[in-house]
Amino acid sequence: MTGFLQEWHNAEPFVVAHTSGSTGAPKSIRLLKSDMRASATATNRFFGIHSGSVLAIPLSADYIAGKMMAVRADVAGCRLIELPVSNDVDIKEHVDLLAVVPSQIKSLLLNPDAPQLVRNLLIGGAPLNDDLARQVTDAGFSAYLGYGMTETCSHVALRKIGNDDIFHAMPGISFSTDSRGCLIVESGNFSWKKLVTNDVVELVSTQSFRWLGRFDNVINSGGIKLHPEELEKEYRQRIPSLPPFYLIGETDAMLGERLVMVAENPDDRLLDNIREIISDHRKTPKRIISVTSLPQTANGKLRRILPAE
Repeated sequence: MTGFLQEWHNAEPFVVAHTSGSTGAPKSIRLLKSDMRASATATNRFFGIHSGSVLAIPLSADYIAGKMMAVRADVAGCRLIELPVSNDVDIKEHVDLLAVVPSQIKSLLLNPDAPQLVRNLLIGGAPLNDDLARQVTDAGFSAYLGYGMTETCSHVALRKIGNDDIFHAMPGISFSTDSRGCLIVESGNFSWKKLVTNDVVELVSTQSFRWLGRFDNVINSGGIKLHPEELEKEYRQRIPSLPPFYLIGETDAMLGERLVMVAENPDDRLLDNIREIISDHRKTPKRIISVTSLPQTANGKLRRILPAE
């Protein structure tokens, strides 16, 4: 964090950040410090962060989540606890805001004191499956899922876990969609003004939306468009015992693309079990690729790729 703070306090009007590489090759971009301050101010106001607050971060400052927690603490003039960058998050004292990625939540669930020690839990970096979301609310956490990207200096919308599946805009942010059904983010408070994303959404209003999945991931199988993220949610709801997995398309001579499951050490009968429970053959994988662990980016995001066999 020291290296980032030196960059944050230097005379340059920007800092260099790196995209995660979850949807393409990682790249370096320049973020205006004025945009980062505007984002931090909005988040601090939402969560009631002030000079007497305590923030905690078990994420690398190489990526936007880590950088923005440091900026929020700097803007508020409050304390920031730097935890080891690990899936094992050990909270021993009260914090007002803890930022994590989904892979770090299980360790918090194992700590019976964590829901009382963490006033608000901010989750980002990847979608949160329904089972894990249910465990978070059942444990008593006040938890929010953020929607945003490096270019927007962290989240532009938040979803309260346990309420519904709708993301609500941060102050000064508005939404629309393009011809693909992908989200457009607009704001007069930031230098970027307008960003067209590759996230397919159901627009609820100009201030809220329901996330459906990535346009990049849509599978066109025999003329039927399949959203892997939505199917994965359905699979989990109907087959809770599934191992860690994701769905992806691969080239097929007849269908154009066919649905494939990539799963960690699947049972030999898994494919048959899925076909028994998911009756619509268009929504069932044509085969399963076994891997020892799902591929991830350097900061723990899922890398949705077709593994070599």
